[in-house]
Amino acid sequence: MSELKIEIPTRFSSMAEARPVLDTALHEQFPGGMLQRSWDGDVLHLTGPGAKGTVVFENGALVGRADLKPPASMMKPVIEKKIRSAFEKLTA
Repeated sequence: MSELKIEIPTRFSSMAEARPVLDTALHEQFPGGMLQRSWDGDVLHLTGPGAKGTVVFENGALVGRADLKPPASMMKPVIEKKIRSAFEKLTA
């Protein structure tokens, strides 16, 4: 298993403000339903083949954490790049 953590400052003051932009950015990076998204209040839960993670708003930053196992662990660099690219749409 591989762990992934991405933390990027955002221009938004809350997850409620960031949510629509984040949803759109993740959809653009992961089209076709490969990454399932569900919200529980201000916590975004992400699941995909071999991946389970969350995105939260902490101290002015988006923080994504995920546990990756095969096949996702074998694609960690690609997944990390796509998540970072989505998060960067929300930067300050």
